[in-house]
Amino acid sequence: MPTERFQFTGTGGHQLAAALDLPTGAIAAYALFAHCFTCSKDVLAAKRIAAALAAKGIAVLRFDFTGLGSSEGDFANSTFSSNVADLVLAADHLRRTRKAPAILIGHSLGGAAVLAAAGQIPEAKAVVTIAAPSDPAHVTGLFNDRIEDIRSQGEVDVSLAGRPFRIRREFVEDIAEQSLTAQIAKLHKALLVMHSPTDDIVGIDNATHIFVAAKHPKSFVSLAGADHLLSQRRDSVYVADVIASWAERYVEPLPPEAAGHTGETPRRVIVQETRLGKFQQNVIVGPHKLLADEPVSVGGQDSGPGPYDFVLAGLGACTAMTMRLYADRKSLPLDRVTVTLKHGKIHAGDCEECETREGMLDQIEREISIEGALDEEQRKRLMEIADKCPVHRTLHSEIRIVTRAV
Repeated sequence: MPTERFQFTGTGGHQLAAALDLPTGAIAAYALFAHCFTCSKDVLAAKRIAAALAAKGIAVLRFDFTGLGSSEGDFANSTFSSNVADLVLAADHLRRTRKAPAILIGHSLGGAAVLAAAGQIPEAKAVVTIAAPSDPAHVTGLFNDRIEDIRSQGEVDVSLAGRPFRIRREFVEDIAEQSLTAQIAKLHKALLVMHSPTDDIVGIDNATHIFVAAKHPKSFVSLAGADHLLSQRRDSVYVADVIASWAERYVEPLPPEAAGHTGETPRRVIVQETRLGKFQQNVIVGPHKLLADEPVSVGGQDSGPGPYDFVLAGLGACTAMTMRLYADRKSLPLDRVTVTLKHGKIHAGDCEECETREGMLDQIEREISIEGALDEEQRKRLMEIADKCPVHRTLHSEIRIVTRAV
């Protein structure tokens, strides 16, 4: 997926580093992603979820909070409230330069942050939390043994995930004052709560509190087997798949001109690696998005049809469409056409009507089921028409493929 990297001004005037992951083709919606506490926009979960959503047509803006990753400022000067303010400023930037985010996604403490920021982003129609605490103060449990030192000394260095971070009294006091339950109750947006029942950092009871506090429409999806950071690629991809499907119900798609639909005929087909598997490809045909892959037996994930499957599907669809057009034109009582296809290899010597006499040949077996009160002559004519479908003719004719590097 193409990624645009830039900076925007955050709270306190600091430049915050951002990345906008864009679909190769049409954009269905924009999303804003908030990463976990002390993480960055480039943490694996954030990158993988953003890439998988972009493959489904959703552009995702992720950025580093103040003092983290490539953003300016001192992390010690940041608070939960300043993170929420930065999220609102990120949405403002999207609104000015592209389109305001319709989807807000937050991971861990970022989930609590998007819940707090949602009311200040009116265009957001859907909010997603992933392994989020119901109370932002939950994060202080990571350095609970130093709380008194922070309060008495004003600031203390603590170790989080093996890295030193300076935590100040202002952070502890600010996060203790947050009342997230009240904000969740008046969210007035669709909410999707995603959480692993075996999360040992933020317990599943947090998901329960968020879900109970929210009003409908609300949904819960269990991330069974996943850890808090979604360190397994398959978990991140699953999260993105669910978000994309769930959000369709609540997010109004962008108009064709804004989404990048050209309406050209014939349409270009764009195929690009998703980098979410060994073979997985994102296939974009105008406003349509599909996945291509290989079976598990050859190293793929079987997340979509294989290359030859697409070839067979094209021939099958063209066959049925051509037969339907003829039947309608001739007012034939054709109820339904079903085309079943199979691709394989045969020895050239076993094909008496083939010009090639040596080596192996590709063979496509096509079975056509014709339903309807048709007589034998009508059925025979429809079978003849099947061979006249444009894709059938293309596969039988000489094909010139022009390839160039761009």
